[in-house]
Amino acid sequence: MPTLDFKGKSFVYAHHLSVPFRELVIDAKKSLPAKGEKPTLDDNLVIHGDNLHALKALLPVYAGKVDCIYIDPPYNTGNEGWCYNDNVRSPLMREWLKKSANPVEKEDLERHDKWLSMMWPRLKLLQELLSADGAIFISIDDNEHHRLRALTDEIFGEQYFLGLFCWKTRNTDNRVKSKLSIDHEYVLVYSRGQGLRGRVIDRSDFQNPDKDKRGPYVTDPLTGKATADRRPNLHYNITNPENGDLYKPDPARGWITDESGFKALLKDKRIWWPASPKTGNPRKKRFLSETEERMPISSFWADLKGQSGADEVDQILGERLFDFPKSVEFMSRVIDLATNPNSIVLDSFAGSGTTAHAVLALNKKDSGNRKFILVETEAYADKVTAERIRRVIRGYKFEGTQREELFREPLTWAKLKNGAAIIKKADSFDFLDAHRFDQIVRSVENGELVVAGEKRVTDKAEALGGGFTFATLGPEMSLDKLLADGLPTFEALAKYVFFTATGRTLSDLPRQKSATAGFIGETDLYRVHLLYKPEKKWLQSNDSALTEKLTDEILATNAEKKKLLVFAAAKFMSQRELSRRGVDFCQLPYAIHRVLGD
Repeated sequence: MPTLDFKGKSFVYAHHLSVPFRELVIDAKKSLPAKGEKPTLDDNLVIHGDNLHALKALLPVYAGKVDCIYIDPPYNTGNEGWCYNDNVRSPLMREWLKKSANPVEKEDLERHDKWLSMMWPRLKLLQELLSADGAIFISIDDNEHHRLRALTDEIFGEQYFLGLFCWKTRNTDNRVKSKLSIDHEYVLVYSRGQGLRGRVIDRSDFQNPDKDKRGPYVTDPLTGKATADRRPNLHYNITNPENGDLYKPDPARGWITDESGFKALLKDKRIWWPASPKTGNPRKKRFLSETEERMPISSFWADLKGQSGADEVDQILGERLFDFPKSVEFMSRVIDLATNPNSIVLDSFAGSGTTAHAVLALNKKDSGNRKFILVETEAYADKVTAERIRRVIRGYKFEGTQREELFREPLTWAKLKNGAAIIKKADSFDFLDAHRFDQIVRSVENGELVVAGEKRVTDKAEALGGGFTFATLGPEMSLDKLLADGLPTFEALAKYVFFTATGRTLSDLPRQKSATAGFIGETDLYRVHLLYKPEKKWLQSNDSALTEKLTDEILATNAEKKKLLVFAAAKFMSQRELSRRGVDFCQLPYAIHRVLGD
């Protein structure tokens, strides 16, 4: 497969592996947990910090568990003010970084290399976080689209590229000297799993007037798309065996199958016959039992209102803070395509927080339990990103009309022929949702029937409910740093081994006098013990080893029968015996022993 080469690639190729782990530190004052709850890293998350380090911090708990990833990275237009400053350990890269301290501008001849160097390690970590059936969506425009596609093909695999959504981002002309108004952007989609969920198919058309044993069905045309000179085998006369009626092929189209194929359909009783040749042509039965629950997804989203996102942020926060944030309608569509009510959604370029808003709105709509994880690098993570989420959770001052799309259906010829059924479906929302809105509005947009609910709000927008924990990135979880001044303290080493073993941050250590056999903390699955003193003599003695007596003491405290992880310098029991008792012995990091040998 062809690959994309760029300056710095050889140095950032494995950079994601050398990024140090950091703690996720809860900021209780900036968090908004659900009523009666405390902030926890198991809740929805808003993380303030470098997104490369934040993604690495999420790995121990969320690797392979995120169902939907959406990112809206800098488009590298040259006007965004972003800097490339990843700490890549290479003298050549460090020299390059000295020149990159200033924002990347349009005149920078290496701006594409810098953008690709910035994206590569982040995409590699996102790949590790994505679940086996998950999907990643990446927004981009023409500035980097072709380079990004080559990059993502290499990282995620060309065979897992599902497609490219193109959507209309502007409602007015973009007046530029070139006279070409760029009104669209793209969304690249990759998935290793079952793909995306299409819109639910309206099944009200399926009927069974002739009592077919295979159940309800609709009929599809038998006419094809080939002229007689191109495909003569598709042009033949059809006779109704019941009454002898003759049906001739359309000279410009023919039938969808040759004569032998038609005979097979006839034998299988899949042909629906009209009353006479004057009233139509024979058609093919398609049974409900053979029909997918969801319809294919259009790759062209012309119906979205691209500039409504800025108005939403303005309404919620009271000022125009972003030029082109994504709208809740846009993000709701993305999330709905790739999630179920219990999915995890990650956005590591969170911006105004639209992704969290959309998750909360969808949960409110279908009583779902989707979870969001947002990462924002900029200083406005609290006052803009998190504040928006706080306001939509609680409700915010608003005066105007709120609109929620309830139903959308393409108006095909087959649908129009059965117009009464689709009108009945559209009218059903008067009964189902009228209590939630002031009026139910029906319209035709770009060849689709759209039903939406509109509600006039004069005081406060409806609270969506939910909660989140605000977290920052703590110090590096690095043995090199721990051992810089000799043996680390008990607390420092306890936090390190607990995080590397469970992926969770150890916020409070038990008091050592009351802790049994070095107990330092627990999760839903594990209890963790650390046998350690920052003393060379003690670590070299038998007192530092896990013995049968200590094992019995540890087991006596394990009332919930959790898996036990015990870190120690040595053990005086076989691992087979320890495993039989539900204990995993974990050797203290080798670097500790290196210090002991100095």
